[in-house]
Amino acid sequence: MKLKEIYELAVKSGMDVDPRDEAEVKKVLKKVEEEYKELDEEEKEFFDQDSLENPYPDTRILTGDEEAEVERVLMGIDIDTGEVLLADRLTEKGTKIDAVIAHHPGGKALAGLHEVMHMQEEILHDLGVPINVAEGIMAKRISEVKRGIMPLNHNKARDAAKLFDLPLICVHTPSDNLVVDFLQNKVDQADLETVGDVVELLKEIPEYKEATKLKAGPNVVVGDEKRSAGKVVVEMTGGTGGSKKAFEKLAQAGVGTLVCMHIGEEHRKKAEENHINVIIAGHMASDSVGMNLFADQLEEQGVEVVPCSGLIRVSR
Repeated sequence: MKLKEIYELAVKSGMDVDPRDEAEVKKVLKKVEEEYKELDEEEKEFFDQDSLENPYPDTRILTGDEEAEVERVLMGIDIDTGEVLLADRLTEKGTKIDAVIAHHPGGKALAGLHEVMHMQEEILHDLGVPINVAEGIMAKRISEVKRGIMPLNHNKARDAAKLFDLPLICVHTPSDNLVVDFLQNKVDQADLETVGDVVELLKEIPEYKEATKLKAGPNVVVGDEKRSAGKVVVEMTGGTGGSKKAFEKLAQAGVGTLVCMHIGEEHRKKAEENHINVIIAGHMASDSVGMNLFADQLEEQGVEVVPCSGLIRVSR
């Protein structure tokens, strides 16, 4: 595959299972197009052209020739200078790496992470929260994340990859969409009565089973395994953790149990106050499920995947 084809496949995969409906995603892209048309020529110089076709600002080709042929990739959850050096070292020892694929964003994709969080507004709306309320409670959180990202060294790994002339891509929200779709379907098809039933369901999945052996598997952090699960919602996409104010609205909308990758302490306390059970499925294991679903598609196209940096590789 060409580098740009891998990128396009990632975007398409994310859109195919986006928790928002197709019309909503198209509306987002249409709005970006209209905003672009209104810019003057000077402003267009700084416009991210990818956003006209890709609704995920945290997924980008960070460096590399889009026409480059790719037969083998090094894929990991977090890619930094060390992983770039690892790719070069593998090539030097005879295992040629044509590109590196990260899950967590870097470069301009990290700088734009907060932008993808707006999709959480529509996700909350679909769960029963009025859209005006969803937008209101997310606004402060999105601004907070933006300010937190601003001082970071976004381009550290990208700059290392450029020095080695090694293509680097990050695939974030599309992968998160894949794991949400995969897990929510499993949850919806299962007969789950208690929080413990949800935990056992997760542990049947190979990535979570392996993570459990490594003491990083599913854990109940709010509630108890004997409690009724109620309506179970998998919440693992939309950039990063949303507003802690959402828990009250989710409880009012009838959500009984949330399955998350991770949760901050203040968010956990709010879930506890609103009697929502919370299961932390495991960060690396959850990210691995999403990236594995994408990796399987690459392998179907003849691209070999070499896992690293926390990726628990499982083929399906």
